[in-house]
Amino acid sequence: MFQIGDTLISEEILSEEFVCNLNKCKGICCVEGDSGAPLNEDELPILDDIYENVKPYLRPEGIAAIEKIGKYDMDSDGEWVTPLVDGNECAYVIFDERGITKCGIEKAYEEGAVDYKKPISCHLYPVRIKEYKKFTAVNYHVWDICSDACALGKELKVNVAHFLKDALTRKFGKEWYDELLLIDKEYQQKKQKKRFRL
Repeated sequence: MFQIGDTLISEEILSEEFVCNLNKCKGICCVEGDSGAPLNEDELPILDDIYENVKPYLRPEGIAAIEKIGKYDMDSDGEWVTPLVDGNECAYVIFDERGITKCGIEKAYEEGAVDYKKPISCHLYPVRIKEYKKFTAVNYHVWDICSDACALGKELKVNVAHFLKDALTRKFGKEWYDELLLIDKEYQQKKQKKRFRL
């Protein structure tokens, strides 16, 4: 466990290797699961505000689900999440010509229709953030459907901290991320020394 300010960071952020491999998994994380993508309360009014600009990028099934359930939903744990289409994929999901899931919100962002990229929980995956009274936990989430991402991360030698540069910077800021890189450098050097000793 490492600490930066009031964040406690799991060692796995530095020790585990991960690079999304959409050609293999097809973005299944946007389809599988018991509920939609976790949302922070401050993201709810953003979804309200941007919906009309995002709507042209969505599938009819997604629009129908949003107009029936709402732009966000509450899951069985009392957490805010994105709505689902018939209990399956996220309502904001679109599919490209290869059947790979994409985010309709992100597509609208890339084309300049909105200035919000996508829910921070999606951008940060496989990291999950948990807010406590005195600190914020930054943890690595293991999900078997991401085995291809773990394999590609190992092949490319890219750990979670480096893979999530943009997302972690978006969430915590550049200074925080720069400090994480310093911790990572020291961590990797210690790891190398241990290997040499063996």
